[in-house]
Formats: sequence, structure tokens, C-alpha cells
Amino acid sequence: MSTISTHILDIARGAPASGVAVSLAIQNTDESWTELSHASTDTDGRVKPFFLVGEPIERGTYRLVFDTEAYFSSLNVECFYPQVAVVFRVEDTAQHYHIPLLISPYGYSTYRGS
Repeated sequence: MSTISTHILDIARGAPASGVAVSLAIQNTDESWTELSHASTDTDGRVKPFFLVGEPIERGTYRLVFDTEAYFSSLNVECFYPQVAVVFRVEDTAQHYHIPLLISPYGYSTYRGS
């Protein structure tokens, strides 16, 4: 069964980003969003358990939203991006989808992980 997972690395500090609130939503046919799950990253910067474990994932467009402002505020660091939204498409419901996020106070990057 397919799952969706994520982890966050703070590349400015060279460490996992713990305590970051993350929400997962699916896009509806009218282009609105429905939240499916939310969690916070653990001390390793990961969301465990994986989002949607035990539930079948539908084909569609999904969005992960990371609350980066609260994370950087907790470190007394200003940031340019108060949140990061990563939108991705699930085509093959038998695959695992891992979406890592690399953050710094003034930039971010993401990719399809394994």
C-alpha cells in the first residue's frame, strides 16, 4: 500500500528541523483543498508515522504545507518564507511518495525522494 512521507533538514544549521507543523491536503475537483492529516516533525525532522498509513491513497493532486515561520521564530531567526507549500501529483497509487524539504531562513528546496 502506498504512503506519503516527508522530512525536513535545516541546511543553515546542518540539522533536522524538529517541531515543524505539517499538514497534508488533497485538491478537490473544484480546486479547493481538503485537509487529510496534520502532524509535527520529530527530533529527526521526520513525520512518523507516515501520512495516510492504513488508508488507500487516491490518484490526485496533494499539498504539504510546512509552518516554517513558527520553526524559525522558536530559534529567534527571521525568515522570508513563513510557510512552504509543496504541491505534487500522485499517479501510481502503489508507489510510496517521499517529499523531503531543505530549508534555510531565506530559501528552500524539495525533490521526490525514495
